[in-house]
Amino acid sequence: MTGLVFELLVMLVVILAAAELFTNALEHLGERLKISEGVTGSLFAAVGTALPETSVPLLALTSGTAVSVNEEIGVGAILGAPLMLATLSTFLMTLAALRQRKLGGHISPERTGFRRDMNFFLIAFGLAAAAMFVPHHAWYIRAAFSIGLVAIYVGYVVMTFRASRHLVAEGHGTEAPGKMMLARVGLPTNLGTIVLQLVCATALLVAGAKGFIYGVEGVSKILGISALLLSLLIIPIATELPEKVNSILWIRRGKDTLAFGNITGAMVFQGTLLPAIGIMLTPWEPRVEVLTGVVITLLAAAWLRLNSRAGGLPIWALLANGVLYAIYLGITLS
Repeated sequence: MTGLVFELLVMLVVILAAAELFTNALEHLGERLKISEGVTGSLFAAVGTALPETSVPLLALTSGTAVSVNEEIGVGAILGAPLMLATLSTFLMTLAALRQRKLGGHISPERTGFRRDMNFFLIAFGLAAAAMFVPHHAWYIRAAFSIGLVAIYVGYVVMTFRASRHLVAEGHGTEAPGKMMLARVGLPTNLGTIVLQLVCATALLVAGAKGFIYGVEGVSKILGISALLLSLLIIPIATELPEKVNSILWIRRGKDTLAFGNITGAMVFQGTLLPAIGIMLTPWEPRVEVLTGVVITLLAAAWLRLNSRAGGLPIWALLANGVLYAIYLGITLS
């Protein structure tokens, strides 16, 4: 047990270092490509940091052993990731801003991009939830749901890129605050070294998250936690660490659009493409513990969308998303 705890701490340090490298490289990449913070946060950062949690259900579903257990892990990981992002990740990011901005303050991501992310997620995740009630033999209807979810993400990417030029002109372009990390060891700052740092950081993020997941799985076996509960509660906490850390780093620097875009963009990615896979490769049934997570996720996302105002999202309202996660824990563990 002591060895597992030490492994978790080491992997956490790796993730923290990798997140610093990742955010630094992304800021320089966005500035060089002259793209908006919305594209940098909602697409580049979101997809890049979603690699650990994306790999978990894919590896589980393609494994040839213990099919029923792997399906439980796959479904739990697919649905648990958006739940963590909408509740716990948002709450932790808000806590990081609370000291500076106080309870009556606001977090102010670029409003049109934030609303676009939330609208796409609510539609897509609602469809993914509805697909649970489609009978297994109606594979053609399930396939239509899957294709529809993929199409929604493609439309989302197109709209986000289209909005970028206008947002840059309005002053929402990505800006790098300081030197690139690799430049501090003597390398030039150009597109090649930016990509090199980004690749190294992503590899470290994935390796750190994987190591953390293995450590968590070891602890869960010692504690006797079931596969579904592990995949709904424990694994998403580990796999969402890159998003949590990146968003906390950005929110402390006052980069609200990047901080929130990293979370909401990952929500759209994981609320479309991964459920599209789950619908076709798993039972995708409305079990009580699964439906509880889906309902809490939709409530949390709707709450965020409802509180999107001209002055930003109120701190107190964002803290309520942490309460929703606590409610989910209470219901599930009971």
